[in-house]
Amino acid sequence: MGKNEIAISHIQDRIFTIRGMQVMIDSDLAKMYQVELKRLNEQVKRNEDRFPEHFSFQLTVEEYDSLKSQIATSSGHGGRRYLPYVFTEQGVSMLSAV
Repeated sequence: MGKNEIAISHIQDRIFTIRGMQVMIDSDLAKMYQVELKRLNEQVKRNEDRFPEHFSFQLTVEEYDSLKSQIATSSGHGGRRYLPYVFTEQGVSMLSAV
């Protein structure tokens, strides 16, 4: 397996289906973009108009609990002070522009 295949496989493992949409968690995207999670979320809040609900939304307690049960290990998702935001494919594309 080549380096690109490993990278694609790793990304695919971080995509979850929530509310019938395929999404990635803010903390995984922060790692992917090599920025602090706090900074990523600050930029999203500063550009709220670019992130309508079909681009990004915050998980409910039930959705987060369900997501945690899908993840074999916490992978840094545990111990959060707030519920994570998730981003659809369009939201991920918009993140690269802010």
